[in-house]
Amino acid sequence: MRKFDTKVQHLKYKVLKEVARLAFSGELLENVTDIPKMIVPGKEPTMRCCVYKERAILAERVKLAMGGDRSNPNVIEVIDIACDECPVVGYEITESCRGCIAHRCEDACPREAISFDHEQKAVIDKNKCIECGRCAKVCPYTAIISRKRPCENACKVKAISMNEDKTAKISNEKCVECGACVYQCPFGAIMDKSYILEVIDILKKSNNNEDYKVYAVVAPSISSQFTYAKLGQVIAGIKQLGFFSVVEAALGGDLVADSESRELSEKGFLTSSCCPAFVKYINHEFPDLSGNISHNLSPMALIGKYIKSREDKAKVVFIGPCTAKKSEIRKETVKPYIDSAITFEELQALFDGKGLDITTAAEDLLDNASYFGRIFARSGGLADAVRQGLKENGITDFDYKPLSCDGLEECRIALLKLRARKLDANFIEGMACRGGCIAGAGCLTHGEKDKDQVDKYGHEAYEKTIKDAISVLK
Repeated sequence: MRKFDTKVQHLKYKVLKEVARLAFSGELLENVTDIPKMIVPGKEPTMRCCVYKERAILAERVKLAMGGDRSNPNVIEVIDIACDECPVVGYEITESCRGCIAHRCEDACPREAISFDHEQKAVIDKNKCIECGRCAKVCPYTAIISRKRPCENACKVKAISMNEDKTAKISNEKCVECGACVYQCPFGAIMDKSYILEVIDILKKSNNNEDYKVYAVVAPSISSQFTYAKLGQVIAGIKQLGFFSVVEAALGGDLVADSESRELSEKGFLTSSCCPAFVKYINHEFPDLSGNISHNLSPMALIGKYIKSREDKAKVVFIGPCTAKKSEIRKETVKPYIDSAITFEELQALFDGKGLDITTAAEDLLDNASYFGRIFARSGGLADAVRQGLKENGITDFDYKPLSCDGLEECRIALLKLRARKLDANFIEGMACRGGCIAGAGCLTHGEKDKDQVDKYGHEAYEKTIKDAISVLK
């Protein structure tokens, strides 16, 4: 078993690995319905109450591993039959209720949802309660608490509600596809659809003498993943899958830092464009502020654009931690440059699906970007890189005031202040995931140590300036 944070991730990986294995061998279509039995071969369930339900859920996971519902533009989908174990949520009376006679909770409730039992303990009528929270605010014992499902707690844009059957429902109008709910759901009932078959098809056609080369663009957060192997072995393994070359998305980060610093000095204010979930959040919730978004493409798209400008028939696949990237590559401004995208979870499944043991591979070199491009992977990295870009571009008369927003809650506060003209900053670095890309939903591991790994990886290229890194592209 490889290193995953949770058993839910491992289950997801097992499905992806089987799909990849059968796709590489050309046996997928004949065996797709057998995958649930391959994962749960016996008559006893391993995780659920019933082996038949377990296999039915696995069948839905297989569908998502094969691309999911193509009619749904959202890359995040709910497996309804897996979403049935969370309790009904909302405001609840705890044992701390003393049965007092003040009854402030009753007086505060605008819908007469609170009554009292024979012991004078408060009771909430769920059919009347509107979740306003007024009762909780006035209770002197803090005996009334709000309990939300893990997916609702994880979603900072309030895109998740409950259907009549109490399963999770995602609003495509609000969802920014950050994948926080995917990682936090303890039953794995919310998943990101996979484009792993699309990538395997691209690789197989290339290896069958099709007239194009396949490039892998890897996110800098790869340095904190695959902890059981060396980074050079991971790069070698990617090439063994059939990729012609591996390029750092961090080199695109250098391009962004160089260009964005100049754009900032010209316009006087910018919000970053690197995190697709942050950009989508602005467009959804703060459309009046959309004009402040940097006109630069993301590092992924910029380096893909460069590759395709040099290689007419190149195919480019992004490999990273981000579920929102799977949506970004379908945008009209990006899809000419990136052909598909997978996560680190899916890369692990590709390695094992093809039977590759990367720990035995000779190390390959990945040496494209500067320190500043590589630290885009963690919160604050982009802001530091833009500062360096201003310096290297000789822009000394600009009073740079960056604000690094770590997670969508901080992004919301900054954007509200911007709207109210109370923001003391002229550059907002927005990261949807707490900690930055190192905490993306498609990571194998999520933790504080990952930031240290990214910084260590960045320092390996510390002698390079941004201009040094991008000079090879000209």
